[in-house]
Amino acid sequence: MRPRTWVLVLAAVFAVLQLANVTGRATPDTKNYLSYALSLRGESRHEAAAVAIDYACASNGATARRDQSVNVLNFHGKDPAARVAKKCRAAQWRAVNAQVRAGYSGGFITPFMPERFMRIFEVRPGYPVFLVPFVTLLGPVWGLWSASVVLTVAGGILVFLILRTLSVSVPLALTGQALYYVLPCGTTAMRPMAEGLMTALTLAAVWGCALVLQGRRARAGLALVGGSLLLLFTVKHSQALFLGLCLAGAGALVAVRQRRRRQRAVVAVAALGAAAAVGTLLLASLLHYPSQTDSLQDLLTDHYARPDRARLWPEFLHLEANFWLEWTRQQLWQPVLAAALGAGAWGASRRPAFGVFLVGAAFTGILTQAAHPDISVWGGRLIVLVWLLPVVGVPLLLENVVRGKAVAAVAVPGQGLGERAQPVR
Repeated sequence: MRPRTWVLVLAAVFAVLQLANVTGRATPDTKNYLSYALSLRGESRHEAAAVAIDYACASNGATARRDQSVNVLNFHGKDPAARVAKKCRAAQWRAVNAQVRAGYSGGFITPFMPERFMRIFEVRPGYPVFLVPFVTLLGPVWGLWSASVVLTVAGGILVFLILRTLSVSVPLALTGQALYYVLPCGTTAMRPMAEGLMTALTLAAVWGCALVLQGRRARAGLALVGGSLLLLFTVKHSQALFLGLCLAGAGALVAVRQRRRRQRAVVAVAALGAAAAVGTLLLASLLHYPSQTDSLQDLLTDHYARPDRARLWPEFLHLEANFWLEWTRQQLWQPVLAAALGAGAWGASRRPAFGVFLVGAAFTGILTQAAHPDISVWGGRLIVLVWLLPVVGVPLLLENVVRGKAVAAVAVPGQGLGERAQPVR
């Protein structure tokens, strides 16, 4: 079969496997994005709130049913789904009505939380806009599921395209696609929240960098980088800032050692990254987006449930130090991520110019986590972009190993069919 056929087969297998969990994927953020999408579609505030609350609470009920079915003490008990969903709906409507009585009726999003918290989601229209056609055609349950599948499949295909642009063999490029699906980046992308679209756009920017380094399609690569950074601003402007900074730094490092015929294109990538970072700061200020101070107050006051902290930065830095100490302890206890990052970095080092850009993109996960050092956030989703390093880097490492063995086999004299390979020293 042609490579594209294998890519589609792998994507289709992944999509079929996701039918095992159509419901029960909702996070606390999901109802905000769904409510936003429904409002953009033209639904009334009450209808958008009702659909979003019903979806989130039905997801909680489905999770409760699954948990009870394997509870060793209560697996034969009454199905708790209806009770859990009813209790959830009552709690959500109480919270919404309390915000309305306090004078906050919400913008595009139902006022599930205080206005300062909801403003964080109001400035992220990109993902809700993406959801609108899916929710309109398929309804909230299948619409959110199918949107997540499309984004995750797209991320895997982008990994394949990146590796093929780097002349990696088809089997190993397919390996990278599969790694994206099975590692936490794919799991997170399947959750109905903005991270799936954010990760796909980050991969699109990385593909643009690979095209620029190839030389012949530099213009297309630059357009891809610029377009991805622009769209990222609408999805999560902090990622546009972080990725812009990292691409600017990576481009500057590569340009210093790049051949003159390709240096201009690499410098253009660095310029695009710097422009995106500066433009994000300026535009966010002009549009009165929540600032870093607002984000830190949200973190340290449990989403503004407590009074603002007077000594904001000292407390944040104290938490930051504690977080990374505990995070490192946990990683050493279960060093899967450390091993994956080591292998990915080793593979990236085999393609030094591209590897710098790949490491820069993955490092945005570290920056995102550092900006929000909350150890309790589900599944490490804040740091999830670091997994792009092993997803792309491991196939690069394996490609180097395979090529080394092929060269060694050719170099050994007298080794024919059926003969034992001689050790290469």
